[in-house]
Amino acid sequence: MAELSEQELLRRDALKQLNEMGIDAYPAALYPVTTCSEEILKEFNNNPDKFKEVSIAGRIMSRRIMGAASFVEIQDAQGRIQVYVKRDDLCPGEDKTLYNAVFKRLLDIGDIVGVRGFVFVTQMGEITVHAHELTLLSKSLTPLPIVKEKDDMVYDAFTDPEQRYRNRSLDLVVNPHVRETFVKRSRLAASMREFLSSKGYLEVETPVLQPIYGGAAARPFKTFHNTLQTTLYLRIANELYLKRLIVGGFDGVYEFAKDFRNEGMDRFHNPEFTQMELYVAYKDYNWMAELVEEMVEKIAIDLTGATVVRVGENDINFKRPWKRLTMFEAIQEYTGIDISEMNEADLRATAAKLKIETDSSMGKGKLIDEIFGETVEGKLIQPTFITDYPVEMSPLAKKHRSKEGLVERFEAIVNGKEICNAYSELNDPIDQRKRFEDQLELGKRGDEEAMMLDEDFLRAIELGMPPTAGLGIGIDRLAMIMTNSHSIQDVLFFPQMRPEKKKEAITPELLVEAGVHTDWAPVVLKMGINSIDDLKNANPNKLFNDLGGMRKKLKLDIPMPTLEDVKGWCSK
Repeated sequence: MAELSEQELLRRDALKQLNEMGIDAYPAALYPVTTCSEEILKEFNNNPDKFKEVSIAGRIMSRRIMGAASFVEIQDAQGRIQVYVKRDDLCPGEDKTLYNAVFKRLLDIGDIVGVRGFVFVTQMGEITVHAHELTLLSKSLTPLPIVKEKDDMVYDAFTDPEQRYRNRSLDLVVNPHVRETFVKRSRLAASMREFLSSKGYLEVETPVLQPIYGGAAARPFKTFHNTLQTTLYLRIANELYLKRLIVGGFDGVYEFAKDFRNEGMDRFHNPEFTQMELYVAYKDYNWMAELVEEMVEKIAIDLTGATVVRVGENDINFKRPWKRLTMFEAIQEYTGIDISEMNEADLRATAAKLKIETDSSMGKGKLIDEIFGETVEGKLIQPTFITDYPVEMSPLAKKHRSKEGLVERFEAIVNGKEICNAYSELNDPIDQRKRFEDQLELGKRGDEEAMMLDEDFLRAIELGMPPTAGLGIGIDRLAMIMTNSHSIQDVLFFPQMRPEKKKEAITPELLVEAGVHTDWAPVVLKMGINSIDDLKNANPNKLFNDLGGMRKKLKLDIPMPTLEDVKGWCSK
């Protein structure tokens, strides 16, 4: 365990004092919450009688102690509200310990409390809860970062992305807009479920652990089952299982699936992600494109009240119909090159001409995909369907009914990234086996994302699979767009992170080597500086002011360093 800061030690001492006073800082009993901040603030002016007696609970976010009366601001799941605490109301008898000792000295910002009282409006016009009972529900032992504002400037905000993702609990407490992002993501999924269920499609569940991974071109995570003595894979997609259900007689099935791909990480990719896959019998990819337009337009309206959504500097309009281009048309439009008749050698030469890196494992399909991704995808801002892919790129899609060498497939591209992929599903078992065998050959050439041959799936479609339209839509990508989030990590509660580098244990001697005055090194250690990195990343103006406070608090008889001295400590 890391060395505790001065504030952490003080809070543990406060906890000890509370225990000695017989106050349980973590009571087990139910606390009877009757309302919330949002309800009070929205409804009080129209119906004050409703709030003559209220019971609320939340986290203390600020305090103003003013002798015999004080104000605190508490935050619950819906927002924040002010609470007025008067000593004689909280302690009507002779004993004022609850106010003078507990409330003023032993409670801290971050503590969770319950408040009973009535609602009124202060002279400043602020709707406030007047407390006549205060109950400690949970003592916070770690201080919250306190955001300060001065001259329209914000100081000490908890904004570092890596720390926010690593400590999502703290992020949600101190950054209310983060909470709203995840509320909107939940509403997105609810809107999609409502839409699909209203069409009569059945939500199902399929295995996450699979003996053969399939349904996409990706590298899997691998594990081992001790009882079965067999290798299993975390699914990269649920497509092949859902299509077995179509074979079994369901007309429409969908699943919100956690999928796992053992690949690179960036602001659009996380090893664990969510997608919704839908399969509907007796439909084709043209029908599915219209369903996607209808569904995503509805989601935009449900979440934002309009079909136009602001994403970065772009206004994305999801109103139907969306633009449509074939893949070859799109490449020709943005590069001036017609690749529709090119063989593998020609494609490799074209990629080189366009300064696109390739390797020997890439077959015709991968080369076309690279050319499209590098020259077209990022330029498609408004919702656009890219249709009619080369057969080599789509081992599970049905051959095009009128265009030789192509399949009936589309992807929807929004704001420069794919959000969904759909096919007229291949239901010819002979053709499907041949496609799987072609994928095995690519695997032999070194393509780690080539598909495996799944005999169980082939046996299923040999029973006869009806003509089917299939769709996979990335929930994380769509959530990024609908919440105007820059990174996929912003829409995942707990994104995968690289192991945190261990900080070098700090000693006064190391601080002296870093430039801190010998007399001040032990004091700096007590101020929560736990590593040299902490010192280098510290705000020198804040550190200087805090040193002055510690000098006064500890009654230190040592010369105060200058601001320039402290700036030197933080910059070496």
